[in-house]
Amino acid sequence: MKCIRTKIIGCGHYLPAKVLTNDDLSKMVETNDEWISTRTGIKSRHIAAENEVSSDLALKALEMAMKNANITKDDLDVIVVATLTPDHCAPTVSARIAGKLGVKSGTPTFDIGAACSGFVYALTMVDNMIRLGQVKTAAVIGVETMSRVIDWTDRNTCVLFGDGAGAAIVQASEGEGTSADYGLLATKIYADGTQYDSLGTSGGVSSTQTAGYVHMNGKEVFKYAVGAMCEASYAVMEQANVTADDIDWLLPHQANIRIISGVGQKLNVPTEKVIVTVDHHGNTSAASIPLAISESVANGTIKSGDLVLIPAMGAGFTWGGLLIRF
Repeated sequence: MKCIRTKIIGCGHYLPAKVLTNDDLSKMVETNDEWISTRTGIKSRHIAAENEVSSDLALKALEMAMKNANITKDDLDVIVVATLTPDHCAPTVSARIAGKLGVKSGTPTFDIGAACSGFVYALTMVDNMIRLGQVKTAAVIGVETMSRVIDWTDRNTCVLFGDGAGAAIVQASEGEGTSADYGLLATKIYADGTQYDSLGTSGGVSSTQTAGYVHMNGKEVFKYAVGAMCEASYAVMEQANVTADDIDWLLPHQANIRIISGVGQKLNVPTEKVIVTVDHHGNTSAASIPLAISESVANGTIKSGDLVLIPAMGAGFTWGGLLIRF
């Protein structure tokens, strides 16, 4: 049976010029490269310049994605941004990007706040819009300037996060309704608000009138993350009628190497099929997945026809999964 699929036709990413290594961090807080590397798998992360805000990073990633997709700003029917570090509380980062890019008046834009699951949530929403016939071509972006919500004296959190942006141009495409189709084959999102205090920031407009700093219950997050990401993975594989043996690449949210490895092991996906970018990106929250996708497409790791399983979990707790054939 013929169906409408949401197909990725172009990817882009941007990383700020400044690189902060573990050795650099050891001069700022009591830590060292071995301590960070063995616990997180992170060796370095990128940090936005003082004059760079989230919309700057996002726009550069979007421009790269548009070039790779061979489209112009006039082709965009909607812009969706996933972020927890917006330039301002209002208007949205997506509106700022639309203004900077000069998209046609009337083009809808909106932001999604689902933390590290943000890109999964955003692509799910856009997929629904495309399948309903509301839009044809969309920009889906994940961007974070996590360095703005980090307490650089807290070694348990400051070693984890980085800044960056990733973007995907997606477009309606006709499929046969089978797992051999190209594009987004399945998606599933979840949330559990009872875990509200386990991971997040210490501030907020209504509560403290500040952004606050990232805080987390590391043990609780780890315990929950592996199970939740596997739950989402099994759900999307079942929807598409595929198994882990059919997967070419597992591309989890890049939180830390222990969570990534735990998910791979539980799903019985061989290590050589697991994409890891956390070593040089750190945890970039909503930017993590689109950054890893774009980089992997650009360096030839992900090739046309590859089936990629993408699970994520973030503050909320929110979590979800995507199954995409590139």
